[in-house]
Amino acid sequence: MEETCLLRLLFVTSLLSGSTHQASLKMSPDSSQLFKDQSVSLRCEEDGSSDGWTVTRNTTKTGDTRTQCGPDWGEPAGSSCNISYIDPLDSGVYWCESTEGAASTSINITVSGGAVILQSPVLPVMEGDDVTLTCTTETSNLSAGFYKDGSFIRTEPTGHMTIRHVSRSDEGLYKCHTREHGESPPSWITVTGKPTSAAPPPSAAPPPDSTSLYLVLLHLVVFCPYYISTVIMVSLY
Repeated sequence: MEETCLLRLLFVTSLLSGSTHQASLKMSPDSSQLFKDQSVSLRCEEDGSSDGWTVTRNTTKTGDTRTQCGPDWGEPAGSSCNISYIDPLDSGVYWCESTEGAASTSINITVSGGAVILQSPVLPVMEGDDVTLTCTTETSNLSAGFYKDGSFIRTEPTGHMTIRHVSRSDEGLYKCHTREHGESPPSWITVTGKPTSAAPPPSAAPPPDSTSLYLVLLHLVVFCPYYISTVIMVSLY
């Protein structure tokens, strides 16, 4: 009997406890490399909401010290952060941080002072998707050779290279090289597996409403002590 009461108490506690939320950092423009003096917008999102999260970073400017969006860099607007003129010293790792100390996954941003950048997704790429890399200057796309992990892949006259149906083997360090303007900084592309959707177990019951919770609590408060005291008295007798 005592075990039954304890199990019901743990059940109610799990229902009443808060859930853990996870935010993600969105960036506009969606590119891991940027030109000096570009404007950038970073936003923390959590299931359509964004309250309580702040954009945070570690950069070559701050070393190992993390700093939040504020007077030293960026213009905070709720859980967003706008940078009007980004600088090579702003290159680094960016993430979202909550008031409770939770953190989102991070993204790497490289700010180039050169003439060429490689535009690639700033977030991990889903396995099976198509990915397009673009070699560009501030004014136009360029005929460019593309490289992965230092090895030449191919030349694209339009400056666009599309990787069809990416797999884990496509993960690596990419850069592009142009005859007129030199090469871009390198960018790492991460490939993640597709999420597996598991069907709920057949016996899974819908979450109890407030009435059910009230009845369970009433049972715990009133009847459990009665049952336990009765068992103890019978044992003593």
